[in-house]
Amino acid sequence: MATSSVLGIGDVERRELLGTGLRAVLSTTALLVVYFLWPISGRHASHSLVRDVAVMGRLGVALAVFVSVLMLEIRGITRAKHPMLRATVAMAVVVPLFLIFFAWIYLNMSNTEPHTFAGPMTHMTALYFTVTVFSTVGFGDITPHTDLARLITTVQMIADLAVIAVVVRLIFGVAGRTADERSSAQDGDDASMAT
Repeated sequence: MATSSVLGIGDVERRELLGTGLRAVLSTTALLVVYFLWPISGRHASHSLVRDVAVMGRLGVALAVFVSVLMLEIRGITRAKHPMLRATVAMAVVVPLFLIFFAWIYLNMSNTEPHTFAGPMTHMTALYFTVTVFSTVGFGDITPHTDLARLITTVQMIADLAVIAVVVRLIFGVAGRTADERSSAQDGDDASMAT
């Protein structure tokens, strides 16, 4: 039986490593497929306040769903046979979901008010803009032109820091603690059986 030793997960069969990689790729792919196939509203609100409230509502819903998915992923990590492997899959869900939510918001903003950004957005340009903001590259080819677009972009920048500094640490911290607790429990069981 071929095994690999990976920091934090001990001896794991290659089949489990490959399965984890496959689940991570499939999770990310599924999220992207849903994003690219999800229809975008073509409605133009006549009043800017209505548009602004709709955008803030989308942001609130997106963040609530994101936090809910994050909590479900953390629960999955604590119950997984190999918490560190499960944390990898969680990252393949949580980070793309975060990016897709912001891309979806930008796409809707551009679609309801075409002058929100430097030009109209497609699914791809909205995702591209979101990733450039997330990675702090910001090429400058797409820029927010309205205060609301600047506000949402600023919210994304701050949330990006939280995802990088808190969410990643939280996911792998929970995985590490769960693995350590299981290892300690196993060592305790082994010691009691030896006496």
